[in-house]
Amino acid sequence: MQNLRQVLYAPNQLTLLRLLFIPPVIICILYGHYRAAFALVLIAGASDGLDGLLARRLGQQTTLGTYLDPIADKLMLGSSFVALGVAGQIPLWLVILVLSRDVIIMATALVMILATPVRTFPPSIYGKANTVAQISTVLLTLMTLMSRLEVLRWLALTSVYCTAAFTVISWLHYAVATAERLRSMDRAS
Repeated sequence: MQNLRQVLYAPNQLTLLRLLFIPPVIICILYGHYRAAFALVLIAGASDGLDGLLARRLGQQTTLGTYLDPIADKLMLGSSFVALGVAGQIPLWLVILVLSRDVIIMATALVMILATPVRTFPPSIYGKANTVAQISTVLLTLMTLMSRLEVLRWLALTSVYCTAAFTVISWLHYAVATAERLRSMDRAS
């Protein structure tokens, strides 16, 4: 029953709200309502920061939130990338690269949870930089679609290549760190 009550905690409610924003963001992008998509992505981003702050301040850090928050983030970013890719606003190769990394990392984490005693996967500085690059790509692409300023177009293109670079770097770092964790476990046993 305690686990069920965690759903009612304010930070987890904000995370669930962020999940509800995903279909409208996709629809807004696909139908060319870029201002609405931009506003929804900004609100989702603000709620992401607020849920973490509330969880710490209210003492409501939960197991549910620990898993649900990064899933909501990945689903929001991934669906935004797919929608922008389908709409022809960002390169499909980048969509494939970003989604491939996320799927492989999630599959690896699931296997480790099921087959090893590992239960935590702390984010690395490279993963955080990748997330910042992805958010920048989505927001700058939407801003370019709303404004058409040349500087925004240049920044959006730059963010595409930064996202590609950080996706590969963070993916490689995750692979090396995971291999090291497994080797350490093997030596300890």
